[in-house]
Amino acid sequence: MARVSQEHLDARRRQILDGAARLFARNGFHATSMQDVLKEVDLSAGAVYRYFSGKDELIAAIVKEVLGEIRAAFEDVTRQSPPPPPDILVGLVLGRTLRVWSSLNGDGEPLFPRLMIQVWAETMRNEELAAVLTDVFTELRERWMLAVEAYQEAGMMRSDVPAEHAARTMIAAVQGFITQQALFGAAPVEVLQDGLRALMSMSAARPGA
Repeated sequence: MARVSQEHLDARRRQILDGAARLFARNGFHATSMQDVLKEVDLSAGAVYRYFSGKDELIAAIVKEVLGEIRAAFEDVTRQSPPPPPDILVGLVLGRTLRVWSSLNGDGEPLFPRLMIQVWAETMRNEELAAVLTDVFTELRERWMLAVEAYQEAGMMRSDVPAEHAARTMIAAVQGFITQQALFGAAPVEVLQDGLRALMSMSAARPGA
């Protein structure tokens, strides 16, 4: 019997992950069954279970891949010192991640934001996923802190604000924007960038002071 190439195995695994991600984003983790996944990817149970033992393993694989993409994007855009300004940095990271996961549908549906909402909710009951998410959040917070410190050293950002506070705020801004997209529909990343620029342009002086 002819051996199956690694390229074929990787493509089949990719097919299963992409199909499951579409279903999870549209219907949620708990409303999606393995039978739904089999139908979506048009494969037999044996073909799918060769790669994943069940829905929980599928969910874990997708979550790790999503978070890995965010980590990789952030690493790529923070190689220079100082990094690009916060509005540019956020746009590059979020824009790249949205493009990667939106391509699964090809119809402009905000797949990534809806998937992230499901991930955040799932971590409330799944300790393994909660641990993965915590590790990634901790790493991103530390990377953002390094970026903030580089901004401060370059005179681009005020130095009397703790780096961790600024880092948490930038992460919160991205999470909030993702949530808005999931709840209210797609919006270009430029909306978030423009808002950040406006906030960054404010003077510390109060009117009439």
